[in-house]
Amino acid sequence: MYASSLVPVPIPDRVAALIGSCMPIHILQAEVDAECAAREVQRFRGPLCGEDQADREHALSTLARANKVLAAYHPRLPVRHCR
Repeated sequence: MYASSLVPVPIPDRVAALIGSCMPIHILQAEVDAECAAREVQRFRGPLCGEDQADREHALSTLARANKVLAAYHPRLPVRHCR
């Protein structure tokens, strides 16, 4: 976990746990889901076979679903994936 998306400053685990304890559990789960889905999307590069394309689309839909929950909680929480 990082303090800012602009400057990657690590947050100590205890501070991250304290921040997490103040958030609803479904928001924390959506954050984990979004991070995992964004990493999964990054795995797929170049020309994709049908099965890989389906897996990428599934990861993108998971990311979109999690981001919808995060954005409803706070507009700056959604996770972005780089292309």
